[in-house]
Amino acid sequence: MRSVHLNSLAVPFVLLLSACGGGGGSSAPAGNPVTSTGPTALVASSTVANRCEKPRPGNGVDAQGSLLDELTWVRSWIDETYLWYREVPTTYQPQSFATPIAYFDVLKTTATTASGKPKDRFHFTNATAEWEASQNGIELGYGMLLAVTQTTPPRKAVITIVEPGSPAARAGLQRGDVLQTVDGVDFVNAPDTASVKTINAGLFPEAQGTHTLGFSRGGTPLSASLQAIEVNTSAVQNERIIDTPTGKVGYLTFNTHNNVAERQLIDTMRRFQAAGISDLVLDVRYNGGGLLDVASELAYMIAGPQATTGKVFEQVLANDKTRQEAPMPFHARSLGFPAPNPVASGTALPYLGLKRVTLLTTANTCSASESIINGLRGVDVQVNLIGGTTCGKPYGFYPKPNCGTTYFAVQFQGVNAKGFGDYADGMAPTCEVADDYQHALGDTAEGMLAAALRYRTAGACAAASVSGATRLLGAVENPTETAMRVLRPQYKEISIRKP
Repeated sequence: MRSVHLNSLAVPFVLLLSACGGGGGSSAPAGNPVTSTGPTALVASSTVANRCEKPRPGNGVDAQGSLLDELTWVRSWIDETYLWYREVPTTYQPQSFATPIAYFDVLKTTATTASGKPKDRFHFTNATAEWEASQNGIELGYGMLLAVTQTTPPRKAVITIVEPGSPAARAGLQRGDVLQTVDGVDFVNAPDTASVKTINAGLFPEAQGTHTLGFSRGGTPLSASLQAIEVNTSAVQNERIIDTPTGKVGYLTFNTHNNVAERQLIDTMRRFQAAGISDLVLDVRYNGGGLLDVASELAYMIAGPQATTGKVFEQVLANDKTRQEAPMPFHARSLGFPAPNPVASGTALPYLGLKRVTLLTTANTCSASESIINGLRGVDVQVNLIGGTTCGKPYGFYPKPNCGTTYFAVQFQGVNAKGFGDYADGMAPTCEVADDYQHALGDTAEGMLAAALRYRTAGACAAASVSGATRLLGAVENPTETAMRVLRPQYKEISIRKP
């Protein structure tokens, strides 16, 4: 989680992503590069790809080039593939920028959504090595996910997820612990830049090492000495089968759509299928997205062949320079993503055959997670949302590496079988319920899960008690503080389709 930094100034938080790393990655969308005119003459991006000012030794991809080559590649690639390439400002000259990342940052639309938010909030870069490691569930850190309501003093941050077996788990930390200090600096009140730098260095370490974090739990202080290491993160957690008077309900926490998610989801769905569950609660409150193919596989495993055979999961709408792709179906067989203990490609997927499913959502539910909702609704599966409005990201990427940096620019919008994909301001919940940090995920007393089970039985949004969903940070009980933002890299909040 080292890519997300706090800021003591006016901006509540920013994402600072480095520009170094290894080569490789996914290819660009189909179609031949097209040159165009603009503030400078553009060339086909392929003619300047991997021509680097500082080639990485021994990687077999980089060739000696110049800063201008890298700047030219960025501008040409945007012109060829960006969904809103006609809306990119033409006033910026490449010679005015000291790095290709700085140039890339301004090459996006300035339009806004109906609610006034920037239409493109998703333009970013990442070190290629870090991006590739993340696809196999590997991240440098302590194995915990923090969420914040405020990043200027007085700050508030709480642990939302702890990875089993991670340094955070071994230190005894748990969901709901409230951050107080980082390496001796008061996290809540530190006002100056030097203190914030210490906080960032401790929360988002750039290298392996030990840091001391202070927390409170129910008013009791506790200290944890944490070793930052490469942590294997779990895509699926907290699988359980809940017995109710009207049948068995399956529950799982689904955190990310990456390579390792395929095996974990298939194994869980096989167990649910064998148990004969009649309902499913899919907890994606912190799932920012990832591989659309994984989302399609999961949607098929929920709905089964009766609802999905011959139907579109998602159709990609790209710019007019890109060849139209075939619609993505509901995958009934595994694609065999590369991962430890992978599933063989072509394996028939288990399925539940449900006509109704419940998802637990927040503003941290993004992109490929929203595609599950939209894709299932497109084939008339009833999808109930319990929690908060989703983040609103009906767009996707073909990540492209160049000279050690992987670039992410919006290259398509996804629509379902009914042609719907207009949810840039998010999807509203069926029942609005605040996150409950006082209970473990999967605990039937946890506010959002309890509300989902009540809605399943009564068909109504019953009010939650103060001791449940409206309790946020220890003794702080403020129902308005429901929109906590998890601190994670932007590459965890995307939809990716690999051509």
